[in-house]
Amino acid sequence: MDSGRFTIAFLLFLLSLTNPILSERLIRLPQRPPVYSDILRYRNTDESFCESWKYSIEANDAGVWYVVPEKCVDFVENYMNGDRYRSDSEVIAEYALEYAKTVNVSGDGKDAWVFDIDETLLSNLPYYVNHGYGSEVFDEKSFDEWVDSAEAPALPASFRLYTELQQLGFKIFLLTGRSEFQRECTDKNLQFAGYTNYEKLFLRGDSDLGKLATLYKSEKRQELKDEGYRVRGSSGDQWSDLFGFATADRSFKLPNPLYYIP
Repeated sequence: MDSGRFTIAFLLFLLSLTNPILSERLIRLPQRPPVYSDILRYRNTDESFCESWKYSIEANDAGVWYVVPEKCVDFVENYMNGDRYRSDSEVIAEYALEYAKTVNVSGDGKDAWVFDIDETLLSNLPYYVNHGYGSEVFDEKSFDEWVDSAEAPALPASFRLYTELQQLGFKIFLLTGRSEFQRECTDKNLQFAGYTNYEKLFLRGDSDLGKLATLYKSEKRQELKDEGYRVRGSSGDQWSDLFGFATADRSFKLPNPLYYIP
């Protein structure tokens, strides 16, 4: 048996010496399948990397991150100022509205929807245009100065959702990570952007300082539930707006490649 295999192999070898095409086929060895390190090595464009990076942060696969990668600044700039950001926001708002229309809103005024504010109802893009589109380490002082100006515009898709939810009979609650001392300018900005007739604006008080956003926002939602409200929906640009306990029946995550809040 072994001698027969040896004879066949020897004949094939002799044949390959006279047939270069066959020789090439016989000598070529099977290649190992590519491994992940190879994929990283041969990823040939910054754009493809940045698309993958954005997907990973939106899916919360990247975990905690602090700044936009330098190679992705132009990508984030183009995304935030382009049609894709607006389209993504509109699609999410439309899904939220479709869901809201399936809710049996009672007449007792206890069906609630909770909105985050920054990058959910209001856009801070004018601030980030001057601060590297998220590539700079967050500077609280300069951001507070921007908040004090009360000039952040409304996000069009969220404004439409906000308005239609009110027409459907939902009670709107605003839950932001901003601090209590920013109440006046925040309310002023909301009015300026067209957001009116919300039930309550939650801001961080002294007892909330230092808490992770997930805990702080969960506690405020629990307060609503303890008061008899049914939190039917929630919209936010951070997973910490939506995760935790006392969560809404349905939550809707808006895109935000500018920053991350745990």
